[in-house]
Amino acid sequence: MAAVDVLPSGKHDAMDMQVDDSMTAAEEEDYYTRMKLLQRKLEFLEIQEEYIKEEQKNLKRELLRAQEEVKRIQSVPLVIGQFLEMVDANSGIVGSTTGSNYYVRILSTLNRELLKPSSSVALHRHSNALVDILPPEADSSISLLGENEKPDVTYQDIGGYDIQKQEIKEAVELPLTHASLYHQLGIDPPRGVLLYGPPGTGKTMLAKAVAHHTTASFIRVVGSEFVQKYLGEGPRMVRDVFRLAKENAPSIIFIDEVDAIATARFDAQTGADREVQRILMELLNQMDGFDQTVNVKVIMATNRADTLDPALL
Repeated sequence: MAAVDVLPSGKHDAMDMQVDDSMTAAEEEDYYTRMKLLQRKLEFLEIQEEYIKEEQKNLKRELLRAQEEVKRIQSVPLVIGQFLEMVDANSGIVGSTTGSNYYVRILSTLNRELLKPSSSVALHRHSNALVDILPPEADSSISLLGENEKPDVTYQDIGGYDIQKQEIKEAVELPLTHASLYHQLGIDPPRGVLLYGPPGTGKTMLAKAVAHHTTASFIRVVGSEFVQKYLGEGPRMVRDVFRLAKENAPSIIFIDEVDAIATARFDAQTGADREVQRILMELLNQMDGFDQTVNVKVIMATNRADTLDPALL
């Protein structure tokens, strides 16, 4: 049977209004609760913001104090040392100019990637802490021969030696100026030449003529300069010479009196002999090692070729 609505239409409208009013009140209460919750969250976030701003101010003050402390430490006279190896992220081993090695702390603001073996570093004079990293050229006594410092000796000033002049041109000058010719012929150009003969026969004069006629950078050193007072200084100077030559390639290195560091190796009994042999090994490594470059040529001069190490010839 079908249900029949017998209520008057006015009563239906009143019931609908009551339902609508009750739903609206519930919604308002829900909105009010959510608003209060959001207000509390907003107040909490504002408090957090104030706290973070205050922390930022404190950290900035601490950073300024730390920077001032670093400047104060680096402003006093520092000791030059040589970095040997890393122990961990905050400490390492360095060698001082007195010949002693130290386990030291490393300043936290320094770039660890620049700390490489044999690099020059600055040490605090009291604690020996590593406080700065010096550029490679800072502690180097090696320098290039300037354009206005090149000798004015020409090949015409040297009497005779026509064969020697031609050989040194082919071994030193042509590989730097016409390297493509050697590649076309499949010839590996020589790393350098050895000038030998009795004193006063013009070995140094011939090297001066090469420096005059070439546009390559020219570095002149004497073999005895590599023999230093402290251990490790000689090999470091050899590395400095070749580093400077590679940075200014094409370049020519002239080592006069090379027999001071290149005598035949033997069972060394003293620390000085072992240091000289280490210098020779570093020289051989730089000339024929993995880091060699074709744009660097070496000219060596000696009056005692019979005493040189066979590996150098």
